[in-house]
Amino acid sequence: MQVRIGVQSVAKELVVETSLSADEVERAVNDAVAEEDGVFTLRSKNGARVVVPAAKLAYVEIDESETRSVGFGSY
Repeated sequence: MQVRIGVQSVAKELVVETSLSADEVERAVNDAVAEEDGVFTLRSKNGARVVVPAAKLAYVEIDESETRSVGFGSY
């Protein structure tokens, strides 16, 4: 699943491929925003972590559609 994260005062959005479900991502956003100094953390499929202060989140777009990779790779 692909998640696009907009950060306030940053022109480019963050795009993360994650194995979490849409409900899990939504829950993580809600939990981060509910805390006073919350931090939204998302782990990508390759193990990298994306950490954004919840107060700086502009939007989080969750795309549940299956995306196909382009290029040479295993099928």
